[in-house]
Amino acid sequence: MPSSSPSSATGAVAHADDLADFVASSPSSFHAAAEVARRLEEAGFIRLDESEGWPAPAGGKFVVVRDGAAIAWAVPSTPRVASGVRIFGAHSDSPGFKLKPKPTTGRLGWLQAGVEIYGGPLLNSWLDRELRLAGRLVLDDGSSVLAATGPLLRLPQLAIHLDREANDRLALDKQAHTQPVWGLGETESADILGELAREAGIDAARIRGYDVVTADAARGATFGRDGVFFAAGRLDDLASVHAGVVALERAADDHDGDHIAMLAVFDHEEVGSGTRSGAAGPFLADVLERLWLSLGADREEQLRALAASWCVSSDVGHSVHPNYAEKHDPVVQPVLGSGPILKINANQRYATDAAGAAAWSGWCAAAGVTGQEFVSHNSVPCGSTIGPITATRLGIRTVDVGIPILSMHSARELAGVSDLWDLARVAEAYFRG
Repeated sequence: MPSSSPSSATGAVAHADDLADFVASSPSSFHAAAEVARRLEEAGFIRLDESEGWPAPAGGKFVVVRDGAAIAWAVPSTPRVASGVRIFGAHSDSPGFKLKPKPTTGRLGWLQAGVEIYGGPLLNSWLDRELRLAGRLVLDDGSSVLAATGPLLRLPQLAIHLDREANDRLALDKQAHTQPVWGLGETESADILGELAREAGIDAARIRGYDVVTADAARGATFGRDGVFFAAGRLDDLASVHAGVVALERAADDHDGDHIAMLAVFDHEEVGSGTRSGAAGPFLADVLERLWLSLGADREEQLRALAASWCVSSDVGHSVHPNYAEKHDPVVQPVLGSGPILKINANQRYATDAAGAAAWSGWCAAAGVTGQEFVSHNSVPCGSTIGPITATRLGIRTVDVGIPILSMHSARELAGVSDLWDLARVAEAYFRG
């Protein structure tokens, strides 16, 4: 079990409260990337532009944002030409709904939003819940602005009087039943993009493109006996993003190892990662090449550096569910509050192998954290992560880890307060080497 000392408990509670702030500031992947950069810049990291030259990196702390992705790193004061990298990888997107073209719709006096399903959300969890809109707006001059509303939309459920079998088998049509309401009136006199434009302080007529999603409007909260639970939207995977930011901030203050500590946050994991800002795209490889070139490394030295590097792919995994125990492996049963998980799959849906398991065990021990393992029931298909993608893309040694949660892909997911803090502590030990 994780440490139950007063200092550890206080740290875990403070970490969860900070995570609630982080989630509230990150309702879309674009907001999450911006929040990562903002926090790290406050901690002394230098924001870099991909279209400009980058400074010599010795002893530097840097962060670069590409759309809804962000990569940050800390270089020791005396780096080697072929310095290896310790990457902590996570993703910024979550399942939900995304605005379609011509998004202002409605009928029968109701204003509705035309949305498309993004990823694999647990649809029923989005019913009867206040939702926000958030994302980026691209304007007529090519510039982008971030925008987010407060509580604006709702997917109202049909009353049981009109569907007497709703408690037996609720079936939602993905087109007809998932268009949220956001007002009353006629569509000719309304514009849902105008709501976002008003929040961003711009003229809606200037909008030429947008990437806008829904997010739960409720703030994350701790609850349960002794406050052991934490619930919020987008814990998959902002819990890992936040842990990585906290760990990198702490480790970069006095980073003097022989490796480069790096946080890599990708977009579009929930839809396959195959984009310019996804793990299957070139973003990480581009940053690594530019970093090693700035150290003076030639191609052979870059390959040597890759061979000396690690990637910890951090994403949430399934806690054993007390009401559905038959869905889990009968022996390996991680539970909230018992530490971060090592994710294992024989068919390499996770990248963990024996070497990765041993390394993870060492980093947990260095942090004073007890971990647990996760493996799927043989009859239940296993999901995947950025881990195998990163390992395949770069040939880098990779291990898949995370925290156990319940209600995965719900609009509001459930984690253990101590697990969130323990993951950040192990990530810091990993960065420190």
